[in-house]
Amino acid sequence: MGKKPKLISWKKLEKRWMKDPKFRQAWEELEPEYQLARSIIKTRLKKGLTQAQLARKAGTKQPVISRLEGMEGSPSFSLVKRIAKALGTKLEVRFT
Repeated sequence: MGKKPKLISWKKLEKRWMKDPKFRQAWEELEPEYQLARSIIKTRLKKGLTQAQLARKAGTKQPVISRLEGMEGSPSFSLVKRIAKALGTKLEVRFT
């Protein structure tokens, strides 16, 4: 039997990967999509909604919510506004 693979923490792995300029650039480019997906998931779960329920309230279909939460594709601004309204939250856009 071979050796067991050594486990490494996410923080250590992230720190190692961030030293690679190409990885860092890709990571930074995905940050807005990540923040949007994370915010939608967190708020949806806090409100006790399924993806299907949120989709109905926002006037769309469940696969659209799934893709958005999975950071697949580029949602329209109008869709993001409808989702914010369906979640009963305020949409805030910032440039920093």
